[in-house]
Amino acid sequence: MAADVDKTPPGNERVSSRPNGHRSPGSGSRLSRRLWTLLVVAAVPLLACGIKHYQDAQLLQRHEESVRTLGAEGLFLFSSLDTNHDLYLSPEEFKPIVEKLTGITPPVDFEEEEIYDPDGETLTLEAKMQPLQLDSMTKSKDGFLGVSHSSLSGLRSWKSPAVPFSAFSAGQFRALLPPKNKVEVGDTWWVVPSELNIFTGYLPNNRYHPPTPKGKEVLIHSLLSMFHPRPFIKSRFAPQGAVACIRASNDFYYDIVFRIHAEFQLNDVPDFPFWFTPGKFTGNIVLSKDASHVRNFHLYVPNDRSLNVDMEWLYGASESSNMEVDIGYLPQLELQSTGPSTPSVIMDEKGNVIDRREGGGEPIQFVFEDIHWSSEMSRQEADRRLEVALYPFKKVSYLPFSEAFERAEAENKLVHSILLWGALDDQSC
Repeated sequence: MAADVDKTPPGNERVSSRPNGHRSPGSGSRLSRRLWTLLVVAAVPLLACGIKHYQDAQLLQRHEESVRTLGAEGLFLFSSLDTNHDLYLSPEEFKPIVEKLTGITPPVDFEEEEIYDPDGETLTLEAKMQPLQLDSMTKSKDGFLGVSHSSLSGLRSWKSPAVPFSAFSAGQFRALLPPKNKVEVGDTWWVVPSELNIFTGYLPNNRYHPPTPKGKEVLIHSLLSMFHPRPFIKSRFAPQGAVACIRASNDFYYDIVFRIHAEFQLNDVPDFPFWFTPGKFTGNIVLSKDASHVRNFHLYVPNDRSLNVDMEWLYGASESSNMEVDIGYLPQLELQSTGPSTPSVIMDEKGNVIDRREGGGEPIQFVFEDIHWSSEMSRQEADRRLEVALYPFKKVSYLPFSEAFERAEAENKLVHSILLWGALDDQSC
């Protein structure tokens, strides 16, 4: 019992660890630091909101000044160059005007994924084109009544490819090789992924000059530039990008089928933009698995439908201006290799460079072995897989009108019929 008695003398109760009940100096400083921390944390979002409000006010003021200075149409042209929408033109943004006024186009600093062997094989491509048939357009039925001549100036003047022939390094086509986890026949992958979704909406219409291509976009930009100098690799609307599929394979080669959705801007300042959007670009390439040799390359806009190109042009000086829409038929837009890729430099057994012409006579003739595939699928099946990658609704079979009723009767199902002006599974609709 004696052990349980509190022996603390009267007046010395343990209320505080310090005499006279005072707190330690350290506890006061800790409280002060916490209060300052809370104040700083609370002030940061307020400061950010203040900065954002100030920047928005400044941007609105610059916009109003721009409208007063340039007018609506002038601001429209300015905005088409102002790619970051800060209402200032950097030297890079002003470059298209310099090129337009001087006629000199400086070399573009493309962002390459690979440095290609300058002594590697080269491939020559030929561009072929038959211009759009103007009488296939709906507006032609009334003689293009109400359509200004300047609106169609770019379309009317586009009669032939910008570059009829061009040489490419075989290594450039490495961009079309499959990733390491897509090496089986039937595998599909994105060469240029789509950046559009329900949140991003679509890309703006008031643009004249495409952004600098990056990575695998560089090859596609170079190819489409043979047709017209202003290809936009990423189209404004879905589907966007490029997909590929392995159609056939053996130990050394792939046959890769691809599909590209891109468009061209046919007009330049001072005319308003005119967008020319083929239903799709498709084709195939047969190349070695190390991209050192290309046996064949073919790219084209399909012409098996009565309408295969969508066209849109603006009639005002803002993104919300009136837009005319039409559809038409393009007989031919095609790239074809003139033959397999061949070595740029030929050496004999001793490492000496051999002239491509033997003694000034005929060029050296190359003999290529036949390719036999160890695994393959039909071109139709490869195309279908590309369609499914771009249009998930294609997982459901869409049948010709006559076949649909036979299938419906066999499976005891109803027929859902859809009537369209153009095709639902490309961009000509």
